[in-house]
Amino acid sequence: MLAAMRPSAAAPVFLLAAVLVLAAPVRPAAAIELPEVVEVPAGRFIAGSDPAEREAAYRLDEAAYGHDVTRRQRWYESEPPRYEAWLAAFAITATPITNRLYAAFVAATGHPAPAVSEAEWRRSGLVHPYERTRRHAWQGGRPPTGREDHPVVLVSHADAEAFAAWLSAATGRRWRLPTAPEWEKAARGCDGRRFPWGAAWDPRRLNSHDAGPFDTLPVGRFPAGASPFGLLDAAGQVFEWTASPVAPGAGPGHYLVKGGSWDDRGCGVCRPAAGHGRPAGLKHILIGFRLVRE
Repeated sequence: MLAAMRPSAAAPVFLLAAVLVLAAPVRPAAAIELPEVVEVPAGRFIAGSDPAEREAAYRLDEAAYGHDVTRRQRWYESEPPRYEAWLAAFAITATPITNRLYAAFVAATGHPAPAVSEAEWRRSGLVHPYERTRRHAWQGGRPPTGREDHPVVLVSHADAEAFAAWLSAATGRRWRLPTAPEWEKAARGCDGRRFPWGAAWDPRRLNSHDAGPFDTLPVGRFPAGASPFGLLDAAGQVFEWTASPVAPGAGPGHYLVKGGSWDDRGCGVCRPAAGHGRPAGLKHILIGFRLVRE
């Protein structure tokens, strides 16, 4: 996790719906699988973090990694101080978007399948070796065999927005990336808890490098890690694109990602209050997305 980020359950139930795909170009498609959503009611919630939460996060990292890099680099100091926010009601997908559903989008529209070239990967300066991306890369427009229900990765911010536009046209409902506050409320509930399930760190409740396979897993495998609204995989598994740009001064064309990943230990970065900016064009094996439905 440290080098990868530097510098900057039951599987979900799917509803089968017949659709006429309106996006262009479009290949014939009789049906798509709609992701399950959870409802987040209108109202106030506690957002951000206080010094005690950030100190606890640094200590988790230090215990996991045996060094204080996150503390020295002040990773969590950009989190807003705890505050009370109000949001209108919304629905959000219960899990990250899967390879299976993204494959329907690729088949219907001809959008490029998730992939990254070795040159592009090296230009990104990511610590993971390029060879590790091969298990996530698609072939012939199809996801790797056995990974259909894993979260889709190697998708840019624009790829996620294109998927949302296609799903909106296909269903007649607007789908979009969540804002960072929407994502945070869905992931932690209203009471300001440090993790989706509560205050105490528990590596058994998520897919992280603490107890996981150092890889993505099928979505929804950790029901004990659900948020108060039923959101799954909000800690660990993959970071997720949001619609929120990084604050001015952090670089143009960067968006907040939230949630932590299978590569993280500790896991201070897996808290809903945490987040960091990534270039919009980045295609990473640690980043996927979920959507809000209006």
